[in-house]
Amino acid sequence: MNNIQKYRFVCTLTFGDIYGQIIVWLITITISLASAMALMGARRPYYALATVGLIIVLSLPFLLFAFVTTLLNHIELTSVDAATKTEPIPGNVSNQQPVQATS
Repeated sequence: MNNIQKYRFVCTLTFGDIYGQIIVWLITITISLASAMALMGARRPYYALATVGLIIVLSLPFLLFAFVTTLLNHIELTSVDAATKTEPIPGNVSNQQPVQATS
C-alpha cells in the first residue's frame, strides 16, 4: 500500500469529435419525419407514427454507442510521480472563476 501512485485523468473530447455523429443523426430524424409526412396522406396514418418510432428506436442505440465509444477513446489516464508538481491544464473549466452578480 505504500506504493500508491497519483494519476491524472484528462478528457480531450471536443465538439468537433462528435459533430459528424450529430449531423448524421439529425439527417436520420429529418428523413424519418419526411417519410412520416408522406405516409400521413395514406389511409392509415398509424403507419406514419410507427415509421417515426421505428426509425428513432432503431437508430438511438447506434447513436449512443458512437457517443460512448468516442468519449472512451478520448479519456487519458496517466500516472504522475508524487514528487512532481501537477500544473492545471490550460482551458480547464474547473480553473475558471464563477460569474458574480453585481448590484
